[in-house]
Amino acid sequence: MTDTSTYPAPRRLDREAMGWFARAEAWLDDRGKGAWIAAMVLGFILFWPVGLALLAYMIWSKRMFSGNCGSSRQNGKSSFRAATRSSGNMAFDAYKTETLRRLEEEQASFEAFLERLRGAKDKAEFDQFMDDRARDARSDTEGSASRMDDRGQAPA
Repeated sequence: MTDTSTYPAPRRLDREAMGWFARAEAWLDDRGKGAWIAAMVLGFILFWPVGLALLAYMIWSKRMFSGNCGSSRQNGKSSFRAATRSSGNMAFDAYKTETLRRLEEEQASFEAFLERLRGAKDKAEFDQFMDDRARDARSDTEGSASRMDDRGQAPA
């Protein structure tokens, strides 16, 4: 058995044992990032150094840039891991594998369809360009022919 007298006792985290700053921090954390921003704005209104100190603390403690922005990237990674991980039920895993394979095939066929659609649009735009160019060339030759005199020479 080990001697526990050399290890510190675990800290008790009840609200009465915390100081006023820790209680305020916990209260704001319970209410989210909006409460922190409201406290910072209120601090700027009442006495600007308080607002500046709150802003610095929010940036230093990473409260300003945490929350929804970072969690959406993390959720994408964890959902991929969840999709590829075995559930332990062989029937469900077979169903999940088949569904994922079918979805990948549908995605590939849809991407091929979009590629064909882009190709058709590009061809139509190119054909329109060539038609316009041919029409402009015809109108230029007709205009220059009408400017020639009776002897077939352009006026000087």
